[in-house]
Amino acid sequence: MTPRVKAWMRQAESDMAVAKLNAEQGFHSQACYHAGQAAEKALKALIVEAGNPPPYSHSLDRLVETLVELGFNMEALQQLHLKALSRMNTETRYPRADEAPTDLYDARDSQTSLVIANKVLEHIQSIISAN
Repeated sequence: MTPRVKAWMRQAESDMAVAKLNAEQGFHSQACYHAGQAAEKALKALIVEAGNPPPYSHSLDRLVETLVELGFNMEALQQLHLKALSRMNTETRYPRADEAPTDLYDARDSQTSLVIANKVLEHIQSIISAN
């Protein structure tokens, strides 16, 4: 694993830790956001591991498709509900009309986001470790 890939994975793990702390403290919209960031950075780490620059995209589905095109088996991730986690990139940060994201997300949302992001990180880590 190159230092650059290590940096991407270290940041993904850091974002995941922040997501967990936010969820534990009741900051559920922030937990969802950081869980999505963790998943995104892990996916980009594998793209970098394959010798490509990280694409400018927040779409987790698009990043998974890029990895499929690069020859990686992403079946396990294609079964996850990544689109919802991708949407949280903006929905968890910016108010809509008169509703603050902090009032719209609850423990169930953050727990679901954490589970999905954790599966992404575990899958990517297993591929990188095998290379």
